[in-house]
Amino acid sequence: MATPFTGEGERRKGSAELRALAARRLRPVADRGAPGRVNRPLLATLGELGLLSRVVPLAGPVRALDLCLLRESLAYACTEAETALALQGLGAHPVVAHGTRAQRARWLPEVAAGRAVAAFALSEPGAGSDAAALELHAEPEPGAGSVSGPAGAVGWRLHGEKRWISNAPQADVYTVFARTGPGIRAAGVTAFLVPADRPGLGGEPLEMLGPHPLGTLTFDGVPVGPGDVVGEVGRGFRLAMGTLDLFRPSVGAFAVGMARAALDASVAHAGERRAFDGPLKDLQAVSHLLAEMATRTEAAGLLVQAAAAAYDAGEPGVAARSAMAKLFATETAQYVVDSAVQIHGARALARGHLLEHLYREVRAPRIYEGASEVQRTIIAKELYR
Repeated sequence: MATPFTGEGERRKGSAELRALAARRLRPVADRGAPGRVNRPLLATLGELGLLSRVVPLAGPVRALDLCLLRESLAYACTEAETALALQGLGAHPVVAHGTRAQRARWLPEVAAGRAVAAFALSEPGAGSDAAALELHAEPEPGAGSVSGPAGAVGWRLHGEKRWISNAPQADVYTVFARTGPGIRAAGVTAFLVPADRPGLGGEPLEMLGPHPLGTLTFDGVPVGPGDVVGEVGRGFRLAMGTLDLFRPSVGAFAVGMARAALDASVAHAGERRAFDGPLKDLQAVSHLLAEMATRTEAAGLLVQAAAAAYDAGEPGVAARSAMAKLFATETAQYVVDSAVQIHGARALARGHLLEHLYREVRAPRIYEGASEVQRTIIAKELYR
């Protein structure tokens, strides 16, 4: 399944195949995992099926359209598999796009096979959606000389904390963004590749509403050197934003997959459930709600595809289009899942019901990788650029 799907017919066929694969091979492995913990057997299965190699390629770029197809299709049938795949891609993408030959050789085969767990460590207690406010700092090692250049550069020590990091603290390697220069806001930030066994690196899991693994990381003089730098010293913030430009439309695809699952469940339920001497679908309040859910979901899917296609084609305005896709799709999914719960009634609130699961899953995407309010700010700024 390594060939990306391009035409609409191929996309639909590919989506159907991925949904069936997820239900047959991934859902049983996901069900054996513990909520809030990395499911390594699930990652190994994703690697065995060749799905991780499509988001962590050993050669060539990640195609945004293929990433969106994967995330939407897996989300429909198994949100745990979708999230595991997406987090591997997010954590490893800076190395895919900007890593050295040594970094790529050491980590990409392991991450693509599901043997190593990757994580993207950007957010901090005081720097969530306002990522440029990060305070994790890299102090030059004594005698390092100029750490901004190769002459005599020995390395740095990382001090500070990261919070709300997916896959933390159970990942094997982290792409960590730290302040190495005197610049304020986005200036002076560098990306480092930090293995989990570095001395001074700690962390603990966080118990959150959503079921995917999330935690904190603490840096008490963690050593990093020039060989750990991803990209260029002082250019890490641009690297982080470039990664998010790719992944934001695919967050929208994740949301569309959940919305489609909730919509299909609601259509089936409204056709079977009888009330007031007929099926629910014959009640205008229900039928009109289903029509609204379907229309918004279709529109969200098209917006996500357009943003992904623009990214792949290198078109201008990708930041705004990515923001639009994430904003509209995540807000739509919240509306559709909430409406589906209303149509199903109390049964949807029972622990283990599909909609109870989706209701917990759907809330977080409106916050992570830039909250909805941040996406609106990005869109507005781009209008006047």
